[in-house]
Amino acid sequence: MDWGLKNRLSSIIKPQNNRALMLAVDHGYFLGPTEKLEDPKKVIAPLLKHCDSLMVTRGVQRASVSATADTPMVLRVSGGSSIIGEDLSQEDITVSIEDAIRLNASALAMSIFVGSKYEYQTIVNLGKLVSEAEKYGIPVLAVTAVGKELGKDARYLSLACRVAAEQGAHIVKTYYCDNFEKVVQSCPVPIIVAGGKKIPERDALQLTYNAIKAGAVGVDMGRNIWQSEHPVPMIKAARAIIHGNLNVDQAFKLYKKLVSEEPKKKPQNNPNQKKSNNKKKPQNNPNQKKSNNKKKPQNNPNQKKSNKPNNPNQNKPNPTKK
Repeated sequence: MDWGLKNRLSSIIKPQNNRALMLAVDHGYFLGPTEKLEDPKKVIAPLLKHCDSLMVTRGVQRASVSATADTPMVLRVSGGSSIIGEDLSQEDITVSIEDAIRLNASALAMSIFVGSKYEYQTIVNLGKLVSEAEKYGIPVLAVTAVGKELGKDARYLSLACRVAAEQGAHIVKTYYCDNFEKVVQSCPVPIIVAGGKKIPERDALQLTYNAIKAGAVGVDMGRNIWQSEHPVPMIKAARAIIHGNLNVDQAFKLYKKLVSEEPKKKPQNNPNQKKSNNKKKPQNNPNQKKSNNKKKPQNNPNQKKSNKPNNPNQNKPNPTKK
């Protein structure tokens, strides 16, 4: 293995413990503006320093990731179908190796759809990508994507991961399942587990722990971090399992502690309360003054007028008596 390729791999999978925490933000390439990832720049900024690498598309990397960041970029280079299209498995290579080099990618990522209608196309594309990337010492991560008709059991995932490794993938990303040890044992290259759909925070930490315990080098987690109500505490808790060897209870306790220490929500509520109070007070004071001023001048002249005609009426009977 060439020095450059080894170096890039070591930036993604840390050599001191053979572990990796990858943050996935590439969902928009087929899902569009995914919930809570509508503004990628805002989402990525506070999380970037807590992950070992960022899985991203070239468009979001250019527009939403600071060029001064030293976090390794795992560049998504496949696509071609959207969530509203006919078949998500109809993917092709959409990014040139030259553009990947310009973006200083530490690895290239693409999906293969084993058992799908376009299985042949995606597997052949993986082989071609590996051949091209190795010319420049860039590792390839193969994502064993699954469709609605495909399962997530150990037998299927073992097949998909092994096919990816046989084509030369340097890392394989797949889903966790029962008997996951069998998947790891049958794959000769490191496996990273996908975070999948949003689940409760403790369950996501349990997934992370189970994946590491079964032999995965780490997780590539997206929605279970940035769709959490507390993304930074969540990524720190996941990191504590991967790199700190915490168990689930310890990590979830850390998550709750970090949530309780977050200062962000309180200052956002205070200014809103002040504005609403300021508006009500000045509106009430002038109205009260105006209403009082009107009543007083109206009552005083009325009282005076009623007194004046009473005096001559009281004096009239005197001459008659005389």
